Amino acid sequence: MKLIYASTLLFLISCNSSGDKETIKMPGAYKMLFSNVKTDKTDSTYTNVHQLKIYTDGYMMYANVNSPDSISAFGIGTYSIDNDTIKERVIFNAFDSTKSTGTSTYTLIVEKTAKGYKQVIPDMPGQDNKPMKLTEEYESIGPASTTPLDGAWKQTSAFTVKGKDTSSNINNQYKTYYAGHVIWGHNYTDSLNKPHTGIGFGKFVMKGNDKVTESLEASTYYQVRGKDIDVDIKMRGTDEFKQTITNSDSSKSVEIYQRLK
Repeated sequence: MKLIYASTLLFLISCNSSGDKETIKMPGAYKMLFSNVKTDKTDSTYTNVHQLKIYTDGYMMYANVNSPDSISAFGIGTYSIDNDTIKERVIFNAFDSTKSTGTSTYTLIVEKTAKGYKQVIPDMPGQDNKPMKLTEEYESIGPASTTPLDGAWKQTSAFTVKGKDTSSNINNQYKTYYAGHVIWGHNYTDSLNKPHTGIGFGKFVMKGNDKVTESLEASTYYQVRGKDIDVDIKMRGTDEFKQTITNSDSSKSVEIYQRLK
């Protein structure tokens, strides 16, 4: 059974000495440990979907890949917190050959666990639009260090330079840096007009003000999975940056990103 993880979300809560729930701040990076899906007829737990979620001060982004077949999904949006309940407003999400650009809202209930947090969507739409209960447990990961790249970004321009030739390859692509981790995801249409979704996520280290190494723990693409990717960065103020990757054939992949606000 292939699951469409249209969205997953968790929330940080704590209890004071009187036992009352208290809302606390959310930013950080989180690794999913497992997910459980319950319907009126089934009860299934999954541990082979690699998923990372990053929360900035105002945005969240998740990405996952199913190990057996490399089917990928990602989503990005804003979130708001009210005690142990969080509302996620996803502005873009994609799964395999599908995408959605309309805003979808999900309400989640979260409780604290020994390793991190457990979140429940009690009535998430499932197959044939029948409701299902989605439960996921996460582990908190990532350092508290900050960089100028921290935040959620949307690609506005992309091209490849090879010798004297330049070719444009812009697509629906988003990227988030936070807590020493990075997620990117894109959805594009090939020459046969068939849509595809691709993701990558892992750790990153910023070296000075103009270089980043991204160590991708998971990706749709085997060519970069488990690899360290060196990226040249040029900040254009605080809300735009240009990244350049030099490929093995000496061509350069250039992308421009604008900060989501």
